[in-house]
Amino acid sequence: MPIFRPLLVSLLLPGLAHAEVHVTGPIEVGVFESRYQDQQPGERVLVSGEQRILETDQIPMKIGTKFGLRYRLEGKRADDVPLTLMYFTPGVVDPNGQRHDRYEVVQKLVPDVTVDVMAFEFTEPYELVAGEWRFMVFQGDRQLTEQRFEVR
Repeated sequence: MPIFRPLLVSLLLPGLAHAEVHVTGPIEVGVFESRYQDQQPGERVLVSGEQRILETDQIPMKIGTKFGLRYRLEGKRADDVPLTLMYFTPGVVDPNGQRHDRYEVVQKLVPDVTVDVMAFEFTEPYELVAGEWRFMVFQGDRQLTEQRFEVR
């Protein structure tokens, strides 16, 4: 069985086997809790620490609402392929009249971070679009997770 020997050796030697990034444990989904009420268009509220998530896939269409998911990734390496966060919208039309059916964010993997977050916060009136919003996390061509939200 000489053909299998290189494969066996590569699996047993640390660093030679490619660690595959994957989501582990429960994924928290919903609206990120905020104590700040009556947020105005254009305002962004910076929060330190981990925000509590009110579990739901029904999202209120209101300035200041931050929604998304919090998840844990295993197998992360700093030099690995970054994450691509895809936000599919029901059609956000910006003040210039340009329609956005999706937003894309590329994010490097940070091995020391224990929890990863994908979230969207309504900060401008034109972002308030009712309908299905779909969030997808990829690493390269591999889909790691997907979540659908109904904004109303």
